[in-house]
Amino acid sequence: MVRAGVNAARLTRAAAELADEVGMDKVTVSALARHFGVKDASLYSHIKNRRDLCVRVALLASEEMTDRIAAAVAGRSGKAALVAFADAYRSYALEHPGRYAATQIQLDPDEVGDSPGLRRSVELTYGMLRGYDLTEPDLTDAGRLLRSTFHGYIHLELSGGFGHPRAVQDSWSRSLDALHVLLENWPPRPDPTLT
Repeated sequence: MVRAGVNAARLTRAAAELADEVGMDKVTVSALARHFGVKDASLYSHIKNRRDLCVRVALLASEEMTDRIAAAVAGRSGKAALVAFADAYRSYALEHPGRYAATQIQLDPDEVGDSPGLRRSVELTYGMLRGYDLTEPDLTDAGRLLRSTFHGYIHLELSGGFGHPRAVQDSWSRSLDALHVLLENWPPRPDPTLT
């Protein structure tokens, strides 16, 4: 019998906390069962399997990170919005490395349905980028550039990949300055009739 109060939401939150402590790759159904003092099989009435648990943590983390970013960018535009967005993204990842790792897993649309957190994340990103007068397909291209830049920087920072004595924060700030300049001077799409 499952201990009173154990449900999918509590399992997800416990998995997220465990991920931040030991890494998302070490979060297992068995580890959660030990945490709650129950048998593994007891948890399967609330979650399908480890993959389901990982998706749930990814969605929780996505909502948490999106809420933080939304609060940071509210009322800002241009460079101020970019810096607020990037700093909120980075601070969440550094404070919650396991949850952040979960946000990087490949999610199948059937698994996430119409997740409000994921949809809102895209809306926030595109809204911030529209402040640079970008339209599609440049919005998608710029969004991918920001995500890959932020993720690459954070991944290196979390893994101790920056060995130079210059302060990591100073390099982060200069990187955001450079991204702002790039977004303000986004290259025009080539004219297909000229190629």
